[in-house]
Order: sequence, then structure tokens, then C-alpha cells
Amino acid sequence: MTRSGPIQLVFPAATWRATVHVLLGLLLGVVTFGVTLTLVVLGVGLGIIAVVVAPVPMLWCVRAFTTMQRSRFRDLLGVRIPVAPRPSATGGFVRRTLAEARSAATWRQIGYHLLALPIGVVGFIVVTTFWSTGLAGTAVFGYRGWLPVRGIVDLPMRSPLVLTVITVVGVLLLVAAPHVAIALARLDAAVARTLLGPSRTQELAAQMESLARSRAGAVDAADAERRRIERDLHDGTQQRLVSLALNLGMARNELEDMPEPARDAIAKAHDEAKQALAELRDFIRGLHPAVLDDRGLDAALSGLTARVPLPVRLRVDVPERCSATVEAVAYFVVSESLTNVVKHARASAAEVTVERIGDRLLVRVADDGVGGAALGASASAGGAAGGTAPAGSASDGSAPSSGTGLYGLAQRAASVDGILRIDSPPGGPTVIEVELPCGS
Repeated sequence: MTRSGPIQLVFPAATWRATVHVLLGLLLGVVTFGVTLTLVVLGVGLGIIAVVVAPVPMLWCVRAFTTMQRSRFRDLLGVRIPVAPRPSATGGFVRRTLAEARSAATWRQIGYHLLALPIGVVGFIVVTTFWSTGLAGTAVFGYRGWLPVRGIVDLPMRSPLVLTVITVVGVLLLVAAPHVAIALARLDAAVARTLLGPSRTQELAAQMESLARSRAGAVDAADAERRRIERDLHDGTQQRLVSLALNLGMARNELEDMPEPARDAIAKAHDEAKQALAELRDFIRGLHPAVLDDRGLDAALSGLTARVPLPVRLRVDVPERCSATVEAVAYFVVSESLTNVVKHARASAAEVTVERIGDRLLVRVADDGVGGAALGASASAGGAAGGTAPAGSASDGSAPSSGTGLYGLAQRAASVDGILRIDSPPGGPTVIEVELPCGS
């Protein structure tokens, strides 16, 4: 434990830091106000020349003053003011400089540097008044012999009653001085956060960007985990089931002289093993098809449509592959849509189109079924027809239906900021379109 001096015991370190902060604010305020005001006035007075010349020294000074003020708040008050992001501008030095000079963040900083002087003057006067008057009043009995006999209002300055009143007032001011200094420092910090730091819009944009990165990381992590599970099942459990099915098949063929109940048990176990193996293969393909990583969307969707028990016309036009996560979403959109076609649409044919246009991947699944597909559970047949909704939300505002599988499809697309469209009037046809951002 560190030892504290007598003054430290009476007034904590935060009091002295706040006091020094306020007093130092006047000194910095004089400098920043004078230089900033001069540059602004010169910039306005130079007119056309200022458009090219004035922003450079002004920005240099604004950056330097902002850095000094941030250091003052950080070192004395422990307040960290985040740096406002600079505007992004393409082009040369002049264009970037002009963009920064016109930005709202730069002018907020200029506003603080101009306000630093009046804030510093008020803070200096108030703090020094409380401290000096409080100390002088508290110690008045020590120098009472130097006081005049009569005061300004003809009070007997050396009388015990007057000296006692002055002492009490001095003690009150001395007790209030730390609170006043801290309050003024906090007020200065609040103004600095507003003008020197990022705006509320910039903070929200940064939070949204951070959330987007976190969500993208979570989606990628989930996709990577699915790939790992697929590899483990394919290389481990599936191989053991294959071996079990082979052994049971050989036993079924070779052990003909066994009793009938034993042969029936082996045959049943063999059939169950083959069925379990088929279900596991379907599960692995649904979890994450290995061919998607090896050969891309075209090959993966070709294998998928070949297993559908109705004619499916497939067209894939993706000259440049998208990110693995987006390809996985596109595959599962087609897989879930075709599953819905087989289960609910009573269709005779379907068509799947996947194409990349710029930085967007468009997935379209159409069928000639009975229609009536909708995202909303309370929507009537065709209630979402022609509707466009951000993926993961019902186009009519109602709760998505859990029975059609469209809600899961919408959630899958929403994980990568996809847009889902459904056109499914009663009587058909049904068209499901998903637009995905295609990051390479």
C-alpha cells in the first residue's frame, strides 16, 4: 500500500487532477482558440486561395490540438475519447484534404477548440475563486492582525464574530472546491466527447460494422463446424457402418446352414445397417456436401437435382466462385426449396437457375405446382405472392410458418444478408428467389 501525505488524506488525488485539468484547460484554450480562430478567419478571407491553401495548416493544427486535448483528458481524468473516423475519399492528396476539411468531424473539433477558451476562463475563475477564497477564509485567524479595522461595509473585521463567520464560509468553500472542480472537469469531458469524438451516427455505424463482422465470424465458424462434423462422419461413422453392412452381407450369404431364426436376424440386421448407411449418407449430404468444396456449386447442384424424384432443369452460370459460406447457403436454399416442391407442391417439374451478376449471386427455384406458399403462418394462400422481404422476416409482417420450411430457408439467407422473394399465387406456379452478396 502506498503512503499518502497529509494533503492527500484530506483531498483525494482525483480532486487535484480535476483542478489541474481545469487550470490547464485555460492555457490550452488560449492557444487553441487563438490559432484556430486565426486560421478560420484567414481561410474565409483568402477566398478562392483558401480552398487549396488554408485546409492544410488548419487540419494540421486541428489534429495536433485534438491530440493534446485527448492526452489531457486521458492523463488527468482517465477519460479516453475515441478518435472520430476520417472521411474516406479516393483520389490524390488535395481531394482527400478537401474531403477531411469539409467533414462534420473536423468542424466539430474546430468548434471545441474555439469553445476551449470560454470553458477554460469560466473554469479557471470558478475553481481559483473557490480554492483561494476557501483557503483565505479558513486561515483568517492566522492573519487577522493584517486585516483593516473596518471593512467595505463598515464591518468590524477583527471582531471574533466576523472572523468566525469568515472561517465558516472559508471551510464551506474549501469543502465545496473539490466537488466544483470535478463537476467542471466532467462538464468539459462531456463537451469533448460530443465534439472531439465520433458522432452518434458514426458510433452506431461502427457498432453495426462490428456486429456484422461478429455475425460473419459466427456464420463462418458454424459452417466450418458443419464441415468438420461432415468429415468426421464420413471418415469415421460411415466407414464403420459400411464395414458392418459388408460383414453382415457376407454372413447372410455364407451361413446358409444356420437355423431360420438366426438367418432372419442376420438378414434383418443387414437391412437395418444398409438403411442406416443410406440415412447417414443423406444426412451427411444435407449437413455439407463434400463435392461443394471440391468442385463448386455446379457439380453439387447437379448431384442434388439428380436425386429429386421429378424432372428438374438446372442452369448454373457462375464464372467466378463465391465465398464458401455463400455457396453453402445457395446450396441449402436450392435443397430446401426442392424438398418443399416434392413434399407440398404436387408439381410435375421444377427449374433451378443460379447465376452471378456482379457481386450478387441470384438463386431461382420455380415449379409448376399448386402454389400458395407463404412466409406468414396467418397468410392466406398466395398471401405472400409477389412479396419481397428481407430474409428472415415475413413479407406480410406475420410470424413465419414453421410447417413449410420457408422460415428456415429465410433464416439461412439472412445469415449472409440475403434477400428472399416469393411469388406463389393460388394454383401456381411458385417462384422462390434469393439474392446473396457474393464475396469472393
